[in-house]
Amino acid sequence: MPAWAHKPSDSYLTLRGEPDGIAVRWDIALRDLDYVLQLDRDGNGELTWGEVRQRSADLEKLAIAKLTFSSQGAACPLQSAGPLMLDKHSDGTYAVLSLRAQCDKLAGSVQVHYAMLFDVDPTHRGLVQWTPAGASSPQPLVFAADSATQDLQLAATSGWETLRQYVVEGIWHIWIGFDHILFLVALLLPAVLVRRAQAWSPTPSLRAAAVDVLKVVTAFTLAHSITLSLAVLGFISLPSRLVESVIAASVVVAALNNLRGTIDRKRWVMAFVFGLVHGFGFASVLADLGLPQGALALALVGFNLGVEIGQLAIVAAFLPVAYLLRSTSFYRVGVLRFGSLCVALVAAWWFVQRAFDLAPS
Repeated sequence: MPAWAHKPSDSYLTLRGEPDGIAVRWDIALRDLDYVLQLDRDGNGELTWGEVRQRSADLEKLAIAKLTFSSQGAACPLQSAGPLMLDKHSDGTYAVLSLRAQCDKLAGSVQVHYAMLFDVDPTHRGLVQWTPAGASSPQPLVFAADSATQDLQLAATSGWETLRQYVVEGIWHIWIGFDHILFLVALLLPAVLVRRAQAWSPTPSLRAAAVDVLKVVTAFTLAHSITLSLAVLGFISLPSRLVESVIAASVVVAALNNLRGTIDRKRWVMAFVFGLVHGFGFASVLADLGLPQGALALALVGFNLGVEIGQLAIVAAFLPVAYLLRSTSFYRVGVLRFGSLCVALVAAWWFVQRAFDLAPS
């Protein structure tokens, strides 16, 4: 399980349209490049600037092989446009490549094919900020294994397209945010049960379980929407290490509560309190994606809507099955107790990694 559940393997592409080509800034994690090119020559587990700089030609060769541009059926050759640099992201150090695609026939759109790391990591993504020539704000795009080829429209996209892109990102993030999912599931597991005489009993009706689930999901959504908006708008900023550590701790608390039953029908309160912290985690994702200043409200609404859709999909898959199994010892012992214990152990390890900064750099 990844130590930084908000930070899967990503690279960052900043693309800017020019009259006869595309200017490219490409940030690629050193840990990913080391995996492919074995940059750590002395094998001590640490990369130095000297080790990276000595392989700068290989880095550019890899980048040019994994990123191709074409327009009007003609290739746009990619060439170096500046020296190799390094930059810090929230999950470690990245190599920064400055490149330029020269297009002899530039009109309508530019087709881009992205193939970095998909052969070794199918979950890898290329996060793109594309600014057409003359546009005032960038457009977000995401390259994934199933969307490795995309078109860059040379004209600015509509607001509806921006909304759609951020809805998709919100859905994707909640589905790959293992800590968010485990926190939500830990709160939902007791929804089909009631606490009586220090023991769990089946809830009498699906309606009662659905109401309990609705309270939890609504409280979580409201809380993370508040802090996500405040963080993105610049009103509040918290250190990433603190936020990620508290998020992991929230999963531990929610899971252990299922073993003791200390908080039963007021789990929505726990969802709201910890949801405030989860909102800062969502904000870090939006910061990496980049927000179009000309469509900030649409991006925020779209991302929140996507997160909500992703949550509802999880609930829709969970609730009917849990309700059918609620009377069985398999659910009450195997799923609720043993499952919650496993979740608590995994989240406790996440907490140690994050609090003591043991994540790979």
